[in-house]
Amino acid sequence: MASEDEQPFSDLEQALKRSAAALRRAGVPFLLGGSLASWARGGPETRHDLDLMIKPEDVERAVAALEEAGMRFEDPPEEWLVKAWDGNTLVDLIFAPKGIPMDDEALARGEVLSVLGMEMRVMALEDVLVTKLMALSEHALRYESLLAISRALRERIDWDDVRARTGESPFARAFFVMLEGLGVVPEAKPTTGGEPRVRVLTPRGSTSAPVG
Repeated sequence: MASEDEQPFSDLEQALKRSAAALRRAGVPFLLGGSLASWARGGPETRHDLDLMIKPEDVERAVAALEEAGMRFEDPPEEWLVKAWDGNTLVDLIFAPKGIPMDDEALARGEVLSVLGMEMRVMALEDVLVTKLMALSEHALRYESLLAISRALRERIDWDDVRARTGESPFARAFFVMLEGLGVVPEAKPTTGGEPRVRVLTPRGSTSAPVG
């Protein structure tokens, strides 16, 4: 059964084309992010909202560009994005995602791909996963899309990089346990070297013969 926020992929396609063209005309650099960034590389199709990643200093210009293209602006309470509506299709303009700063380096890590007949810069897969994993919390704990992306594109992802950048999140560490169990990634190597040491405690005052 489809969830309430799912919509025809054709609507997302149309919104992406209009948004990308508007931002390009305004000279606003952006990345295609979220699940569509994995879909553009052969990952699973998504039917949810459209994520475009922009630098914080470009928010006002980006909003103006989309409003000029006929979209409706919305300023939500969250402090890491603004929203625009292309009809009933939501376009998220994300300028402060969890896990990475949206700056020139993040833009440069993106890959220029042909998406729906348009060339655009697409967020690095590692950055997509880092932002999704770091956004997980007790109240927003959804692994379905992360598992689908990981299984479809496992050979194209630098897993060591993703693991290192998300290690502080217990939800990300739990995700890697799932990936290891499913055989998507190899088990993590121990972080300490040498043979394990076992300390044998004996009652105070007693003696024991040496072992071996």
